[in-house]
Amino acid sequence: MKKLILANWKMNLGVAASRRLARSLVDLQSPLEVGLCPSTESLSEVKRIIGKRLRLGAQNCSHETSGAHTGETSAVSLRELGCVYVIIGHSERRALGEDCVLINKKLQAALDAGLTPVLCVGETAAQNKDNRGLVVIRGQLQRALRGLKLGRQCLLIAYEPLWAIGSGHPAAVKAAEDRQSAIKEMARRILGLARPPRVLYGGSVSAKNAVAFLREPDIDGLLVGGASLQASEFKKIANFK
Repeated sequence: MKKLILANWKMNLGVAASRRLARSLVDLQSPLEVGLCPSTESLSEVKRIIGKRLRLGAQNCSHETSGAHTGETSAVSLRELGCVYVIIGHSERRALGEDCVLINKKLQAALDAGLTPVLCVGETAAQNKDNRGLVVIRGQLQRALRGLKLGRQCLLIAYEPLWAIGSGHPAAVKAAEDRQSAIKEMARRILGLARPPRVLYGGSVSAKNAVAFLREPDIDGLLVGGASLQASEFKKIANFK
C-alpha cells in the first residue's frame, strides 16, 4: 500500500488562495497517495480543481448527521463534497475543549458516512519529558476507539507530538518510528484487528526531514502542516521515492 501525504492547510488560506495553491499542485506527479485538506469553505472549489488526481480531506466534522446544529458540518455532507479523509481530534481541536467522548462519536459518524477518519494523538512536552508519552497516548486511543464499528471502512491514526507541532523541531526519526510501532499495536488490540491501522507522523515536517521519516517501515505517511502551504516545498515532500 502506498504511503500517504496529507496536507493540513488549517485556517491559513481563503477560497481564492486555496484555489491558487490547488492549481499549483494539481500536476503533482508523486509515487505516493496525496491528499489536500483545505478549510471547509474551500472544499468544493479545491475538489473542482483537483478532480480525481489528488484526494480531498476535511479538517473536522460534526458527530451529528443532521439537525439543528448551527455552524456544524456533517460527515455525510463532506462525503457528498467528494472528501475521502477527515481529520479528527487534532490537538488544536482538543485545546478548544474536544474530549475523547466527542472524538469517539465523530469517528463513528465519519465511518458511517463512508469517510476515512484520521485520528490525531500525541503527548505534551512535559509528558514526553516525564516518559509518560505512551501512557497518555494509550489512554487517548482507548477512549477514542472504544466500541467503534469499522464495517468496511478503515481508520488512520496520526501521531503528532504536541511539542513538535509548529516548533521547527520534529521528533527524532528513530523515536517517532518506535512510538508509531507501539501505537499500531495498541490500536490493533483495542480494535481487535488482524492487522494494525496505518499511522502517519506529523509535527514540523519539512522537505529536509520528510525522506528520513518516510524511509521508516512503521511510518505510513505524513500529516504536513506549514510546509504544505508552499507548493514547491510540498512537492519536494511528495516526490519521495
